[in-house]
Amino acid sequence: MRGVPVLAGVPGQDAATAFLARAAARPGHAYLFAGPEGSGKKLAGAAFAAALLCDRGGCGECRDCRLALEDRHPNLAVLEPEGRDIRVGEGSDDYGTARWLVARAHRTAPEPRRKVFRIEQADRLTEEAADVLLKVVEEPPPDTVFLLMSARPHELTETIRSRCQTVAFHPLAEAFVVETLTAEDVSEGRAMLASRLAGGNVGRARRIARDPEGLGFRDEALAALREVGGDARGALAAAQRLAEAAADYRKGMGRFLDQELEPLLDQDTGDVAEQFRALARRIGERHQRRERRAEREFLDWSLLALEAWYRDALLVATGGDPSWVINLDLDWSADGVSPARAAAAIEALEEARAALADETNLNAKLVVERAFLRIAS
Repeated sequence: MRGVPVLAGVPGQDAATAFLARAAARPGHAYLFAGPEGSGKKLAGAAFAAALLCDRGGCGECRDCRLALEDRHPNLAVLEPEGRDIRVGEGSDDYGTARWLVARAHRTAPEPRRKVFRIEQADRLTEEAADVLLKVVEEPPPDTVFLLMSARPHELTETIRSRCQTVAFHPLAEAFVVETLTAEDVSEGRAMLASRLAGGNVGRARRIARDPEGLGFRDEALAALREVGGDARGALAAAQRLAEAAADYRKGMGRFLDQELEPLLDQDTGDVAEQFRALARRIGERHQRRERRAEREFLDWSLLALEAWYRDALLVATGGDPSWVINLDLDWSADGVSPARAAAAIEALEEARAALADETNLNAKLVVERAFLRIAS
């Protein structure tokens, strides 16, 4: 991107990055990044923050850019849901809440230059939290920029939306995702499969394509489906298997924390170096939030994989074009699932995924059991 090199790293969103490149020179006080998951909003938000915090307008090489791109800049704060919602909070010291963010907005920036606040999944602000945020967005402190991210912008209050400049992000085309992955030495077949399983989410497609265990959620889902059979016992066993796989996935996330902390360790003691302790604490808190969501995410990916499998079965059963299947690596020549059964299974899986998204529903395994019982019936 001419004049803003850091924005050149945001793929497939030329209109959005062109707008942000112009805005970086004279930014407004609030922006709403609106678009589906995996379209590049988060990457663009980090890049735009770097452009706003860099003395050279987003060179991509300086300390300010590096720290902003890693969400580590002292003048940058990121707010995201704790569990289901972004809460209003008890006060200014209630970390990760709307009142905590507003208090930081009114404080002097830790370093010279402006302050940037990024709010992930802004549509998850509770009504009270949205009211608190609205006040500071209406009357922002000087040199303060708010970036709101949402895949469901219509769920934000109209009063907040109307005070933000909207930056639209569009779903990434399959051809673009495949081209991106093949440029990273992924085979074209693997890239195509990953793109379709990820629904165009380039980050998830990359993980599926490059991680040796990237298809683990689908493998576990299909293995569980084979256990369902036609009775309740099989359905409950299948749900148990998938729940155990989700728990194992969560346990395995510890390696990601170790990888993030490794550069911060003192080589002599093996402990976090004193100058990095605050950063390590923030990384640990972010990792804990990821862990809390890990099992539901694995279950959601698994149910989505089953939905894709039944969608393919329905396509084949009704004489559709085989090139349109999502699971390109599976043999559909002798599947034998009836259209009615496939359609009923898709409906059950859709309802289960909606129930999982409602994090007030505490028993995720029960949600999966209900789905498999409906499939078995």
